Amino acid sequence: MLVLTRKSNQSIMIGDDIEVSVLAIMGEKVRIGIQAPRDVPVFRREVYLEIQQENLAAGEGAKAEVDAALRKLGDGDDS
Repeated sequence: MLVLTRKSNQSIMIGDDIEVSVLAIMGEKVRIGIQAPRDVPVFRREVYLEIQQENLAAGEGAKAEVDAALRKLGDGDDS
């Protein structure tokens, strides 16, 4: 992990397209701004993890449906 120290109104660049700025420091909280292309998703970590869990659950549900459909096709009469 890269650790950087920044003050209010300073920023860092990630690649050529993403800028992370420190907007304000209020006690133990830091307010940041992220400027990124629209096609780059930006989430808080807890939201990102929730999305990943939902995607995994949806994928498992879809896999179960496909498996059931394949079993049903396999049980059909070929005559």
